Formats: sequence, C-alpha cells, structure tokens
Amino acid sequence: MTTVLVAAVGGGGAGALGGVGVRAALAGMRRGALVAWWRCSGALAALWAVAAALVGAGAVPAAWLPSWLVLGALAVAGSAVDLAAHRLPDVLTGPAAGVSLLGLLPLGPASTATGAAGALLLGGAFAAVHLAVPGALGAGDVKLAPALGAPLAAASPTAPVVAVVLAAVGVLVLASARRAHRVPFGPPLLLAAWVVLTVSLTAGWTP
Repeated sequence: MTTVLVAAVGGGGAGALGGVGVRAALAGMRRGALVAWWRCSGALAALWAVAAALVGAGAVPAAWLPSWLVLGALAVAGSAVDLAAHRLPDVLTGPAAGVSLLGLLPLGPASTATGAAGALLLGGAFAAVHLAVPGALGAGDVKLAPALGAPLAAASPTAPVVAVVLAAVGVLVLASARRAHRVPFGPPLLLAAWVVLTVSLTAGWTP
C-alpha cells in the first residue's frame, strides 16, 4: 500500500508540474491557446497518478509507463486546445505519432511494430472518412489518429475500434446535452483512448 501511495503521489506531482509545461507550450505554439494552468495541471496530475499507482501496484508492467504517460499528456494538451480554440494544431499533432512510438520502445520491437501498424491503420481509416465525408472528421482529428492508434493497437488488436466507438457515443451524448449540431471530436476521442488503454492494461481485457 505504501508503494502504491508513493507512486501515486509521485505521479500526481510530476503530472501537476507537467501540466504547467503543457499550458505554457499551448500558449506559446503557433495557433495554440491560452488555457487556465490549474485545468492542465489538475487533469494531468490525475491521469499520471492513476498510471503510476497501477504500475506501483504491479497491475501493469513498468515498461508500459512511458507510453501511458505520453498518452495522458497528449489527452490533456489536445483536449485543452480543442475545447478552447476548436482546433488541433499541426505543431501538436505532427510530432505526436513519433513520440507515441518512442513511448512503446521499452515494450520491445514486436509491440513497437504492432503500434506502428496500428498508427497507419487508424490514420488511414480516419483519412478515408475525412475524404469521403469531410464534415464527419476534421483534418486535425485525422492527424491525431496515428498517435492514438499506436499504443491502442500495441495493447489490443481491437482497442482502436473500441476507442472510436466509445468516442462517437461521447459525441452523441455531448451534442444531445448541449443541443448542438457540432461538438469537437478530439476531446472525446482522447479520453476514450486513455480509458480503453487503461482498462485493457489493468483488467487484462482484450476488447
């Protein structure tokens, strides 16, 4: 219990500091956004505390931690800028896929290769939907997809599909609650990706 608590506090503290960095990066990047620091710090502290605690408890192999933390940071940054500015800037989505793949390296070459394939497949699927029905997915969502497909595919072959379906349900719920015809797809997709990855890793669930 002590190990789990120390891991959670350490992860949460690192996430709080990381959130300040995320906020500063969003404010300074081209076509970024100014977001309240406490929102970024609070959200990232929560996500990193959960990941660190579960690794500390032995529920998830430590080799998964880098990829998990990267996805948490991307979820917070992408959601914050999309909600504030209604866009996912290229300076964020551009390097995200590469960083996501780097996060998989501790898992070994097989998982990294699976992640690369997942990145290509999810990115390609989103691109096809965008070309066929431009109003269904924005260009930023397409550019974000590979960064999510990599860790999800490495965790489970069907996790990317489950995450997309869960995100679509989230969009429908938000649209109904807000009585809006259009809601940003980025935040529900990012949250769904983190939830599906977390459940897959901790529950031994293969969706």
